[in-house]
Amino acid sequence: MKAIVVTDEAAGTAGMKLVEQPEPPAAINDVIVQVHASGFVPTEMEWPSTWTDRRALDRAPSIPGHELAGVVTALGYGTTGLSVGQRVFGLADWHRDGTLAEYVAIEARNLAPLPGDVDFTVGASLPISGLTAWQGLFDHGRLKAGQSVLAHGAAGAVGTMVTQLAREAGAFVIGSGRAADRQKALDFGAQEFVDLERDSLEDVGGVDLVFDVIGGDTGKRSVGLIRAGGTLVSVVGPPEVRPADGLAVDFVVEADRMQLSEIVQRVRDGRLRTNIGDVSTLDDAVAALNPTERTTGKTIIRVRP
Repeated sequence: MKAIVVTDEAAGTAGMKLVEQPEPPAAINDVIVQVHASGFVPTEMEWPSTWTDRRALDRAPSIPGHELAGVVTALGYGTTGLSVGQRVFGLADWHRDGTLAEYVAIEARNLAPLPGDVDFTVGASLPISGLTAWQGLFDHGRLKAGQSVLAHGAAGAVGTMVTQLAREAGAFVIGSGRAADRQKALDFGAQEFVDLERDSLEDVGGVDLVFDVIGGDTGKRSVGLIRAGGTLVSVVGPPEVRPADGLAVDFVVEADRMQLSEIVQRVRDGRLRTNIGDVSTLDDAVAALNPTERTTGKTIIRVRP
């Protein structure tokens, strides 16, 4: 099968190569999925799980990519809940070969059915962005109607999901980002926008939840905005500063079939819009994943036409 592999951590995405690889076997509780579309997160090149397995042993050359939409072609021993020929989407294990390939072996529990009226490209754009937003807001942030949310990176793949889900839940959403991101953040539902390069973040006032996808100085300054009993939710590592009278939570997104089903249903009925940027073929994936200019939205690799 064709696959994108990486062998050199220092080279990052520039070290990607399109090669021929053996098709993966199905382990116990696995399914084999013929990948139709794959998502990719650029920071994967910095994740230890891209380069080592659960025993901390080197696993290069490894296949990156963890989001997929495709069709089940085989079942491993003991696998239940899915069937051959079924359309699925989901989130591959961090420590196993990923989805920038024609086939992937993945635990059945990491997948959800993909309805026939949802395109594979759309399906592949949802798992990391959608689950990160859902789990950060509701599982960790305990968001309630009437609360306020500061969504950093509000025009990005995760930020646009955070904004839409928070608005649907009845929250007031303030987005942040660069000046060029203002209109996109507002179009996806942010009610106010903070230009992090020109505006004063402190002028936002108190909020109940900060959803931080940036970290660094922005994350530190955001702590002072959190009201008593509020929460700082971070997906960029443990916060360096914690709220004086609130919670700070950092988490790694997990596959969840029920949450995936909730997210895709919202796409189907128009409550949730995806934020897809460039769409490229697997043959052109190396170039697409090494852009020369800043990209907006999520890059999707269409593995099958």
